[in-house]
Amino acid sequence: MASDINKTILIGRLTKDPELKTTQGGTSVCGFSIANNYAYGSGDAKKETVSFFNCVAWAKAGEIIAQYMHKGDRIGIEGRLQQRSWEKDGQKHYAVEVVVDSFQFLNSPKADSGKSDPAPESGKADNPFNDNDIPF
Repeated sequence: MASDINKTILIGRLTKDPELKTTQGGTSVCGFSIANNYAYGSGDAKKETVSFFNCVAWAKAGEIIAQYMHKGDRIGIEGRLQQRSWEKDGQKHYAVEVVVDSFQFLNSPKADSGKSDPAPESGKADNPFNDNDIPF
């Protein structure tokens, strides 16, 4: 059987602070939305459009995003599209969202942030370690 491809890479800004929740099984899940600008046209006729994408990050990746990212922060994400559906009040609803596999914070470090531990610059959803954990 041939494998299909489902890969998404986006860079954008968070439209609001991420929301961290915990499933009944104890797994962390972070929901957030990013705005992605696209410019097209040429010369004086240049136009810009904005698309909004709902994203979800699981486990440690979601915890890190919820801890360090805020509305307006820039982030790069790599993941896959996932469709889900549910029924409410007798009507079927659908949503397509990006499931984050890896991410990278794209903001410039803030010199006066006052945080005791710097935010990790990137993370992998399946790797609980980052570059700061390597002893060499």
